[in-house]
Amino acid sequence: MLLYIIAMTSKSATTGIYIQVPFCQTKCTYCNFHTGVFSPKLYSPYVDAVVTEINRAPLSAPSAVVDTIYIGGGTPSLLESSALASMIGAVRSHFQTAANLEVTLEADPETITAAQSESWQQAGVNRVSLGVQSFDDAELKASGRMHRSADVAAAFSSLRQAGFTNISADLIAGMPYQTPLSWQESLDQLRALRPEHISIYLMEIDVDSHLGAEVLSGGNRYSAQEIPSDDAMADSYERACEVLAGAGYQHYEISNWGLAGFWSRHNLKYWRRETYFGFGAGAHSFDGARRWSNIHDPNAYVAAIQQSGTLHDQDEVLTPQQSLDEELFLGLRQLEGIVVSEIEARYQTNLRPRLAPLEAQGLLESEAGRTRLAASRLTISNEVFTELLSD
Repeated sequence: MLLYIIAMTSKSATTGIYIQVPFCQTKCTYCNFHTGVFSPKLYSPYVDAVVTEINRAPLSAPSAVVDTIYIGGGTPSLLESSALASMIGAVRSHFQTAANLEVTLEADPETITAAQSESWQQAGVNRVSLGVQSFDDAELKASGRMHRSADVAAAFSSLRQAGFTNISADLIAGMPYQTPLSWQESLDQLRALRPEHISIYLMEIDVDSHLGAEVLSGGNRYSAQEIPSDDAMADSYERACEVLAGAGYQHYEISNWGLAGFWSRHNLKYWRRETYFGFGAGAHSFDGARRWSNIHDPNAYVAAIQQSGTLHDQDEVLTPQQSLDEELFLGLRQLEGIVVSEIEARYQTNLRPRLAPLEAQGLLESEAGRTRLAASRLTISNEVFTELLSD
């Protein structure tokens, strides 16, 4: 039996919906997500399965209002607009939704046309997140991206003409063949396009990606020997901080910047440990005390929906210690930091023995009742979190 119990044990009376679309045109060399290239024949039955899953979701807290929908992947922009409208419509009809509902669609630049942009608006999408990654064609080609720099400008033009006023764009520091000059040019071109929101990610070397596995094995396929050094990536990140601050963007999370009023409301739910519920293959959910996820293979997912079979492959009730650790490292990912006294009261604990040594090392700083990562230590946040959670 499919079971979704919305237990309002988190900090918010609103909830978010994540819809996973695991289909891609090609697998990027650095990707470690549970996505892949599947036959378009699977698209329609997959969308039907997602709609069915949404419609089967029982509610134990009918007062919970959905105020964000995030359609991610994969490349959800590969789907027909009617398919997107069907999934968004299922959420609207099954859940209570807020008047200011934020509906985000992830899209690759080369998939965007003027006609599609208009149809997305009609389907209910009001925010588009573009996987730009770089404005340098050599970097894009080496990483297996399908688009080129010119496609990004064309995508922005189509979206703006269709009336989109909330666009997010991603860049990756550490793409193969990236240099300080090409990075600066990517920042300059993105700044000129003026998206409302920007994400800057450091290239991840992960064994689950083709590129990561090649780097870790010392090979040279996938341009593995052309990745900038860790120090170069850190320099690129710090340069982005300078450029985006000068352009009026608010740095609100380690990897995210937004113009005033344009922070990602959906992603904030993750960092604030608010409730969110996932639909689709590999989608994750969190009700404030429990996490679970769906099976990852889209064919198996569709079959499970059609046969009313087992859908979840992981289900975990968090211990108080796990919840506390999440409060700390997710809270410290946000530039505003954490209110230590509130967390101590919530968990009946004393955090000073854990935080004081990090403050003494200059890794954390406290001011006006808040503790945050030191601004000069954002590039080594993972190391700080590892030390914080090692006790």
